[in-house]
Amino acid sequence: MLRAICGALLLQGGGAHAMNLQQAYDAALHNDPAYREAYQDSLAGAEYKALGRSGLLPQLSASYSANKIRADLTAPNVFGQITTTHPVYYSHADALQLRQVLFSLDALARYKQGVAQSQYAASQFSSAGQELVVRLAGTYFDAALSAEQVALARAQRDAQQEQYRTNERLFAKGEGTRTDMLETQARLQLSEAQLIESLDNQQSSMAALVSIVGEAVPSVEMLGDSFHVKPLQPATLADWKELALAHNPDLQAQRYAIEASVQEVNKNRAGHTPRIDLVSSLSKTKSDTLTTLNQDATSRSIGVQINIPLYSGGAVSASTRQAAAGLEKARAELDLRTAKVMVEVGKQFGLVNSGMARIAALDRAVESAQLLVKATEQSIKGGVRINLDLLNAQQQLYTSKRDLAQARYTYLQSLLRLRAAAGTLGADDVRDAASYFH
Repeated sequence: MLRAICGALLLQGGGAHAMNLQQAYDAALHNDPAYREAYQDSLAGAEYKALGRSGLLPQLSASYSANKIRADLTAPNVFGQITTTHPVYYSHADALQLRQVLFSLDALARYKQGVAQSQYAASQFSSAGQELVVRLAGTYFDAALSAEQVALARAQRDAQQEQYRTNERLFAKGEGTRTDMLETQARLQLSEAQLIESLDNQQSSMAALVSIVGEAVPSVEMLGDSFHVKPLQPATLADWKELALAHNPDLQAQRYAIEASVQEVNKNRAGHTPRIDLVSSLSKTKSDTLTTLNQDATSRSIGVQINIPLYSGGAVSASTRQAAAGLEKARAELDLRTAKVMVEVGKQFGLVNSGMARIAALDRAVESAQLLVKATEQSIKGGVRINLDLLNAQQQLYTSKRDLAQARYTYLQSLLRLRAAAGTLGADDVRDAASYFH
């Protein structure tokens, strides 16, 4: 009961400061751990292009060495005698080298692979952004639906409490029966249990929402009374599948993965090709050897260096075959992902269309149930219907409203998932979904 009281206070006291869907999305962009992880992955992945490009750019290196040398020098002296001396001196050497690749299939493949890997990371981040929208919306919808379930359960409980008091008054006047009181009491106790269960569900759904937005959520907005279903654009499943093939970020990422695998094959094949570099150097030495003791020397050189691999024990051929197998695996993975995306597009397209029809049918069901409750109340006064008929009519109304709320949230969630599968889900869709709430 304490949990139910806390849930009621949360629902009643937080309405003025309810977090709407747009606010929840903005908070999740900054606080959701999964999205923050994806963002850091995208930053790391963006550097693959720079890493690949570095192999095509000049490489500049410098070196410096200083040594104290004690030598053993055996040589004839001025008298022709062989003597050994032990001179001690200091040697210094400075060098600066510039290397620029002129021809290297390996470096070119690494650059193209780096570009593909960066694009893969960007597509993965785009997918994570759309996944955040779907995940956040689903959690927000669960919280809003649980709040509506609490409101409906409370309204049903209150109506049955009033009916029970009415039965008590009629029984006291001799116009009612104990059976009516027992029937209403049983339904009332069931409503109390359903209200407690609804409050528990609300608490769980709110906790899940807090874990995504990363801040306190006093309450959430609920769907407005006027829920207008918009025509689906584009209208055909074939058009949605075309959108998915062109824009789905998971498929785009896999295409970049294939390109990276192609360059991996080229990179390994380059092990059989020569590399040509332009090499320029500047070096200065002092007392480099005993013969140049106390002498300074400066040398400058520029030239072309060619490295031709001849044989590496079969490693190049083996690594190329291994990379080719990885390429075929990546192509198979694209086919698998494409099939899954097409199934998901078809599933969500069907759910959106059936959801629109279901909402229309349940709207009519709620209207009919409301009329049935009023008609049953009048029939009871005329002696045509009994108390149990009214309880059943009220239960039918509650069930219809609950199913209608569920259908509306399911429709919105399916619409977002359809756009995510097509690769067109974005911030504008969040604003559109948020416009349904108040």
